[in-house]
Amino acid sequence: MKKIVILTGNELRHKYFRKKIALKSEIEVLITFCESDENLIEKGAKQVSSTKREQHLLSREQSEKDFFEAFTESIQDLSNAVPVKRGEINERAYVEEIKSLHPDLVIVYGASVLKEPLLSAFPNKILNVHLGLSPYYRGAATNFWPLVDGKPACVGATFMYIDTGIDTGEIIHQLRASYNFFDTPSTIGNRLIKDMTEVFADIIIKYDRLAKPGLPAYKAFEKFFKKKDFTEEAVEKLYLNFREGIIENYLAHPEEHNRLFPIVVNDVIING
Repeated sequence: MKKIVILTGNELRHKYFRKKIALKSEIEVLITFCESDENLIEKGAKQVSSTKREQHLLSREQSEKDFFEAFTESIQDLSNAVPVKRGEINERAYVEEIKSLHPDLVIVYGASVLKEPLLSAFPNKILNVHLGLSPYYRGAATNFWPLVDGKPACVGATFMYIDTGIDTGEIIHQLRASYNFFDTPSTIGNRLIKDMTEVFADIIIKYDRLAKPGLPAYKAFEKFFKKKDFTEEAVEKLYLNFREGIIENYLAHPEEHNRLFPIVVNDVIING
């Protein structure tokens, strides 16, 4: 059994993640530190929307409830959740508490940027999931921008070791998003979170057997976005792409699209 510590956020998707992981019989969650931050971009959405950005955020919030709320409210919580303020996880008291638990792995999803002394306390034992496919898209909202750019093959999740950079750690495995006809940006993102959670659990369980994956010949394409790039114009372009059939075009020839953007695949995760 793998003994782990989880560092995550406190939004509904994070609650789903920690509770789902903790249900796995092969995993023991020693403690989960759940960071909260009232300044997260989700908190900017109003009940009555007046801009495209607010409408998009409200739609995402409702979709997240549709996907995760019933599960998180009904399932037993075995994740030993402890609330902390965002960024405090790097303070020495928390680092010492995590060290005292002697976890096999530290699992990160949606937590703030980790710093010293936490990083050096667990060398090669801190695994992070970045919702986006590195190195194609890094930074903020990395599964929003591929859909704005008309590149659905670049929507996915990257499982990696954490280093001192932003989304620059050694990649363990990558997962591409799945699509259905009549999808919205929100249904795509939340389905990916569900798929990502299952794959992350598999990585934890099979960690000792993971091979070092070979890196594909990445296309010479890389973008980095900040929160300030999330503009009205970007949201308008996103939904224009959906009206013009971005998902239908992808589903007609997914292999052709995927071939342009190869990803890291760990054979142990794919083949057991």
